[in-house]
Formats: sequence, structure tokens, C-alpha cells
Amino acid sequence: MKRIALCIILLSLFVSAGMAQIHNPVKWSVASKKLNSKEAVVFIKATIQEGWHIYGLHVPEGGPISTTITFAPSKEYTLNGKVAAPAPQSKYEKDFKMNVPFYPNEVTFQQKVKLVKGQTTVKGTVEFMACDKSQCLPPDEYNFNIAVK
Repeated sequence: MKRIALCIILLSLFVSAGMAQIHNPVKWSVASKKLNSKEAVVFIKATIQEGWHIYGLHVPEGGPISTTITFAPSKEYTLNGKVAAPAPQSKYEKDFKMNVPFYPNEVTFQQKVKLVKGQTTVKGTVEFMACDKSQCLPPDEYNFNIAVK
């Protein structure tokens, strides 16, 4: 009888573990384009699952976590200006009691870099928070590196 009870408990644990979903609604990709021998652009693209969104780069204080892109310091390149992004959509979120900027579906961020050498590898991290109409996931990070040739 104890074996049957133990088997039922183990089976129910395996079934519940298999049914639990790990949400990963944002897929990231990165690319680069050399503009000339001294300048390039890094493209950081978020493809966002239907019904989900990430927040803009400039969320007002007291709101959700802004999407933040940081670049690793390097002697081989310098950042040329700030991260560029298309204008986000905006909506009132009652949980934060404010209008917040967000991106559904997909967004591509761009950063120009000045090259010290003709080629380099640009490294960095995107910190973001994904939400749908009923939940927000904890902030997450995407680490990237892209060769600029």
C-alpha cells in the first residue's frame, strides 16, 4: 500500500512539473552593419509573443522596469550617441497609476559605435520586463555580443 501511495505521489509530481510552463515571451537577436571604416550600427531586436509587451527605454519613476541596454566598456570602440528606438505605444496601467510606454510584437533598438580598429566585438546586456494583461514576469537579462567586421 505504501508503494502505491508513493508511486501516486511521484506520478503527480512529474505530471504537475510537466504541465508547469516557463514563460519566455521575448526572443532577442542582434546584428551589426558597418557604415564605413570608423563607424557601425548595432541592432538589438526583440520579438515579443502575441499578447505580451516590454516597456520603453524611459518609463517614469514609480512605474515598471524600463528596458535598459548597457554596453561593456572597450578600448576598441566608443558609443556614438544614445540608444535609438522607435516611438513606443503608451497606455494607462492602473497598477502603476500612470501612462507607461511599451512595445508589443517587436522592436529594434539601434546604437551607433565609433570604431578604433576596423573590426571589433560589441558586448552588452539588455534588462527588460515582459508583461501580458494578467501578469508580469520578473525582470530578465539578455547578454549579447556581435562581431563588427
